[in-house]
Amino acid sequence: MNRRRHAITTVTVVCALTVLASPVLTLQAAAAPAPPAPSQPKKTLEEVRKEIDGLYRQAAAATDAYNLAEEKADEQSDEIVKLARMIVAGNEKIDDLKARAGAAARAQYRNGGLPDGAQFVLTDDPQLFLDTAGRLKEGQKATRDLLGEMTRTQGELTTYAKDASVNWTKLEANRVKQAKAKKEINDKIAAAKKLESDLAAEERERLLRLEQQEQYRAQTAWVGTGVLKGLSDATTPEGKRAVEFATAQIGKPYVWGAEGPRSYDCSGLTQSAWGSAGRPIPRTSQEQWRLLPHVDIKDMRPGDLIVYFKDASHIGMYVGNGAIVHAPRPGRNVTITGAGSMEILGVVRP
Repeated sequence: MNRRRHAITTVTVVCALTVLASPVLTLQAAAAPAPPAPSQPKKTLEEVRKEIDGLYRQAAAATDAYNLAEEKADEQSDEIVKLARMIVAGNEKIDDLKARAGAAARAQYRNGGLPDGAQFVLTDDPQLFLDTAGRLKEGQKATRDLLGEMTRTQGELTTYAKDASVNWTKLEANRVKQAKAKKEINDKIAAAKKLESDLAAEERERLLRLEQQEQYRAQTAWVGTGVLKGLSDATTPEGKRAVEFATAQIGKPYVWGAEGPRSYDCSGLTQSAWGSAGRPIPRTSQEQWRLLPHVDIKDMRPGDLIVYFKDASHIGMYVGNGAIVHAPRPGRNVTITGAGSMEILGVVRP
């Protein structure tokens, strides 16, 4: 993740030497105006384009961090709920075991406070002696089983409580990460929008043309390497369904953290598309790059995912004929563009 830029405030201290100076000279020095600060050269439109692009890329990296923290927080929330249910069930089981132990104690009380063993030793009836011996053995086993089960259940409850505490700590840590990433995203997007809004209408139009020209230049250079020669547009039924879903979202706006159906970020689009084809994949572009099988570009087919930039901060779906469908950035809609219009990191296949 890119480091934030901090403004540096320069403080200038002016010292007046007064030794051997006349009052007139002192007044003249005090009245002298400070030299004007050197004016900053105006940035070219291409420099502005690169700065805006850099800010949006930083926002994309922070979006990945936000999405991952959100996914982990959801997992921990689900685990806490699961553990809470197990604790409730365990407490109910303990109550039942205690009730059964209490029933045994009450039965002994009704027998005059003598345990079954003492009663069976004192009997004069041989048949009763034999019957009682069998029941005593069964009762002793049942008591041991009851106590053992209660001990195990109490141990499980202790483990569940510890696990819930650990997951709660993780949940809070991921909420902090989410909040930090959210602020960074909003800051970067706000800075990029301000740069663009400070331009005149004509300059904004030229900026868009510069952006398109850069994408065309990169795509032309990529195709010129012969990378598409021999590449087939055939794909699997699942890949076809994923492409159909993704292309059906064209025109919907990019919104960071969005997974549809009205808006998407880049990895939200690819995850939703492959989810519609029955293939769950990780939430973020970085996790999709890390966990999905890598394939060579020469073996690429529609439905495969192309990951962009060294930090894997952007991703799109290959749709064939050298093109991808993707959710570009804030202020843009889901669209088709050249697969080589950005710096390619690699290709993965769900």
